[in-house]
Amino acid sequence: MSDLARVLLAATLTGIATAAGVYVLVHPTVRLSGRLRPYTTVSRNVLGSSMSPLQWGTGTGSISQTALGRLLAPPLLALASRVGSFLEATSEEQLTIKIRQAGLFSGTEPSQRVQEYRMRQFATAVAGAVGAVVLGFLLARPTLLVLILATTGFAGGAAYWRSRIDRAIEERRSRMEIELYTINQQLALRVRIGGGVISAVRQLVGRGQGAVIAELGEAMRMIQGGMPASQAFWRLAEMTPEPHAARMYQLLASSEERGSDLADALLAMSEDIREDRREALRALATKRRAAMLVPIVGLLAPIMILFVGAPLPWIVFRGLGG
Repeated sequence: MSDLARVLLAATLTGIATAAGVYVLVHPTVRLSGRLRPYTTVSRNVLGSSMSPLQWGTGTGSISQTALGRLLAPPLLALASRVGSFLEATSEEQLTIKIRQAGLFSGTEPSQRVQEYRMRQFATAVAGAVGAVVLGFLLARPTLLVLILATTGFAGGAAYWRSRIDRAIEERRSRMEIELYTINQQLALRVRIGGGVISAVRQLVGRGQGAVIAELGEAMRMIQGGMPASQAFWRLAEMTPEPHAARMYQLLASSEERGSDLADALLAMSEDIREDRREALRALATKRRAAMLVPIVGLLAPIMILFVGAPLPWIVFRGLGG
């Protein structure tokens, strides 16, 4: 390959990598339809529009609506969908639930979040492959090695978004578990002084913040849109990533349906959460303690072996000489 061809190829690949990086970093245009959707879901269902359990949330964004976006979006979305379905066997519904549990793409409409994830995953994979190819050409490696690097970069870029969703779900679950103790105490207090479930949740959503408060806010928006309160809380229990939060939402739904004693149940669940947190901290402390012993053993073991083994040559040769 001539020097001019290498320069042109490197410039083209660099431009593609830069464009892919800009697409990953720049957020899509915010739209109003996602904000209005939670308030109109029930009304549209009454009028005959089908309502999926996943068509609710606070999304406000969409794919770019510029002329270039409308021209290139359909083939890119089709390609990204095929590549994404090939890379991971997760169905679209399961992927939608995982994205919602991770709290990603909150500025995008719920119906567009899977497409947004596929496009970002595809763009990151292409950027990884292009970067690997550029590196291979700059280092003047053989063509076979360049292809191997490109495949590795593509796989690494595709795996980035999968690992990011898993990390986001785990981090959000940890935050929710920490928040739940205080939220249960507050709800129990407000219910005990005579307020109803909806009133207590509304006051808590109006004054609080956090991952659990955000989910309770989604329930309040669904209730304001005409959905029964118990059905809204049951839906939260199905979608939340935190088991303790699912239990709390089930308690709220049961209390709203049958009028059961909510305060005592919330206080008992708070104690269970505290006990689980205590056990988790004990397990984490044990792991940290074991991890601290690894460098100590690694440093002291060779020294001890040297001290023990140093006299051995003298003993052996002395015995042979005797």
